[in-house]
Amino acid sequence: MQEDLLIQIGNKIKEVRKAKGITVQALADRAEVSKGLISQIENNRAIPSLPVLMKVILSLQINLPDFFEELRSVSGEAPVLIVKKSDYRTIQKEADKGFEYKRILTRTIAGGSTDIVLLELKKGASRKRLVHTEAFEYKYIIRGSLKYEIDGKDYLLAEGDSIFFDGRLGHRLSNPGTSDTLMLVIYFFISR
Repeated sequence: MQEDLLIQIGNKIKEVRKAKGITVQALADRAEVSKGLISQIENNRAIPSLPVLMKVILSLQINLPDFFEELRSVSGEAPVLIVKKSDYRTIQKEADKGFEYKRILTRTIAGGSTDIVLLELKKGASRKRLVHTEAFEYKYIIRGSLKYEIDGKDYLLAEGDSIFFDGRLGHRLSNPGTSDTLMLVIYFFISR
């Protein structure tokens, strides 16, 4: 199974669960797995076995063809892909307030998974804790400004600036500016 498809599966499970108002713990209880495993699947940090995946999907009370209908692999696709703004999907990636993510595209490119999103960071929004991701991260500031703390150092970025770093380093961001910030984010996932 290709990595981009696994990312789509994790994202779809999270989207359906949230749309139905089911907590991670409730889904874990229904599927008879741990809460941690559900969280890891939803955040693309674990690959579920086929029996676990089927239990999770059925625990969401949707039938299998409906679940897999929107998922697609890169094989056989045209070499040109257009993603309309109306196709961007709002996703929940963190609990901190003021972070609004819109997924543009998830694909396997040159053997590695890539996730492209827009992140709107509301004025005054701040990530409370350091996070670590299994990806290299590229951020381009389209509008506004922000402060990034990476591995204990602060970086101030303004409109038109960009930053690239190893997401395995502890990092957090905040918007100390007077307006909302919009940035393009590209995650290049690290294969293990």
